[in-house]
Amino acid sequence: MNTEFLNSIIERQNQQQVVPSNQTIANWAQSLLNLIFPERGASTNYNQDVLKGVFFELKEELLLILKSTKSSNKVLNKGIADAFFDRLPEIYRKLNTDLVSLVDGDPAAQSEFEIIRCYPGFFAVAMYRFAHELHLLDVPHIPRIITEYAHTTTGIDIHPAAEIGEYLYIDHGTGLVIGETTVIGNHVKLYQGVTLGALSVDKSKSNVKRHPTIGNHVIIYSGATILGGETFIGDHSVIGGNVWLTRSVPEGSTVYHQAEIKIK
Repeated sequence: MNTEFLNSIIERQNQQQVVPSNQTIANWAQSLLNLIFPERGASTNYNQDVLKGVFFELKEELLLILKSTKSSNKVLNKGIADAFFDRLPEIYRKLNTDLVSLVDGDPAAQSEFEIIRCYPGFFAVAMYRFAHELHLLDVPHIPRIITEYAHTTTGIDIHPAAEIGEYLYIDHGTGLVIGETTVIGNHVKLYQGVTLGALSVDKSKSNVKRHPTIGNHVIIYSGATILGGETFIGDHSVIGGNVWLTRSVPEGSTVYHQAEIKIK
């Protein structure tokens, strides 16, 4: 191997952002999810004192991850870990609204246990809600690593900066994309293959709203693509499968794609 090639790798090593491994971060997030939803793991019988101890251990683990992240603010790390765990009851409350939306909305769902243990949509949203709170606390890298782990596991891609309300329903979910500046209201249903994306991938627009806003009580069926930061989907609208939409629609709209079918 030539010297130039080897030196280029050494230079990258010297310049890299030091962050704990993706698996270490993903394991922490999964351990937290398993703790607040014990249906995901082996049977436990914690009393309050033991439970407090386990939460403390996970807080210390988060603090260690933050301290091991070179670009994080060393002075603020403990405050960030404390703030995240202070917000955990609210994250838990929102996740329970997502759970209710699946129990009430999916005819195939037999129980909360089945959804918590088996549904990729619930897992992806849980990882997003953890990551979003860390994003709001200005934590670098870690939020995206958490949501990309969920993306790899479920096929559901939710950017941690997206703003998502309560009672989010994701059925199946494979191929679903929710972009960075997307805003989603309450009681929204999303199916597999939906893209809430940007009209342009021009780098100069990285600091502007590029992704759509979805109102409350909206249903978006599989394969629909909704693009653009100025695109607003009004409350109580239904967007049919395979629709390509780049403009706003008013409240109560029904938008559908009319395919031409030929049988020979």
